[in-house]
Amino acid sequence: MVDCCSAPGLMPFQQALETMLAAIEPITDTETITLSEGLGRILSSDLSSPINVPPHNNSAMDGYAFAQASLAEQDSLHLVGRSMAGQPFQGDCQAGQCIRIMTGAKMPAGCDTVQMQENCAVSDDKVEFLAQPKVGANVRYAGEDIKQGQVVFAKGRRLSAIDLGVLASLGINQLQVFRKLKVALIATGDELKALGEPLSEGDIFESNSYALAGMLKNLNVEVINFGVIIDDESAIKKAFLQADEQADAVISSGGVSVGDADYTKLVLEQIGEVGFWKIAMKPGKPFAFGKLPNSIFFGLPGNPVSAMVTADLLAMPALMKLQHCHAAPAITLKAKCSSDLRKSPGRMDFQRGILSQDSNGELTVSSTGSQGSGILTSIAAANCYIVLAAEQGKVLAGETVDVRLFERFFS
Repeated sequence: MVDCCSAPGLMPFQQALETMLAAIEPITDTETITLSEGLGRILSSDLSSPINVPPHNNSAMDGYAFAQASLAEQDSLHLVGRSMAGQPFQGDCQAGQCIRIMTGAKMPAGCDTVQMQENCAVSDDKVEFLAQPKVGANVRYAGEDIKQGQVVFAKGRRLSAIDLGVLASLGINQLQVFRKLKVALIATGDELKALGEPLSEGDIFESNSYALAGMLKNLNVEVINFGVIIDDESAIKKAFLQADEQADAVISSGGVSVGDADYTKLVLEQIGEVGFWKIAMKPGKPFAFGKLPNSIFFGLPGNPVSAMVTADLLAMPALMKLQHCHAAPAITLKAKCSSDLRKSPGRMDFQRGILSQDSNGELTVSSTGSQGSGILTSIAAANCYIVLAAEQGKVLAGETVDVRLFERFFS
């Protein structure tokens, strides 16, 4: 049995993604910010280190520093000083001498090796070495982690919390980054009501904009929320034009199906251009991509699950390219399915699942239950997609399936 919602001419998911990415030109505007403002920002140029890390040879252990050649004919050395982190030993360590040294402390001049304190016996100013380490043992060398002039992070990198720590360790406080994207959100539908408004018969609370705004903030963009627009052609056109004047990208939800009140595609054709409309994927067939006069446009389905899945799998990768970010490939794993899955050939299916390990350490995945496009809790309970190919039919418990881990946008 073929998927009842499939039809000739639906664009395959991967083709839709590639077509969309090929049509997007990244922004070029940049700005200078401080390091404390850098979390989630995109570097607009390669960033090189102004210093060596570590800046000098230092000890990897608490112990004793010395010239390894000093132990060629004896197993004890004369203790003549100490080197602490931030308080290095002043002077040269001569043959037959050693220096008490702590982890991270600068290696004294004349020393090339460190023996850990557990392998030493100390009596007054005499240190007996119970084992002879190889030359260079327990020494971290200047530039071993990062060399001066080395490119630390490349253009297009989204800066993480760890990245900020790395840059701070280099003494870098000024960053050149691409400006933040501005993304407009528009929800369409006569039945949608804002939080706090009373619900009449047939009404529902508008929820897509809240989830989408959260996803977009995880992408570190500026969100411009236009709220709910009624199912009226002129009202939708006005909102689209206003959003186009203010934003780099416009995301609408609802109005992309084929009902009498679905005006999104019609308006897009009037004031912009339709790149494609309808994809061979489930959920999310009625997804539209195109361009307005000054911005790119994503038309998401109105059903919450369809809107979230298409935003995650299609809109987010496109926005990452628009903001000049190098996106990491999605992580796909193989897992044993713990239950039967309903599926008809025709569309690529992204069912919501829970990935875990059994007692033998084998990856298993289970469905979150009903996969209806209006059941948003099917995503809230999940940590992955169970990815079923377009031509694939139902899955039986025990079969191996492809699993795609959720990106951070849902967190």
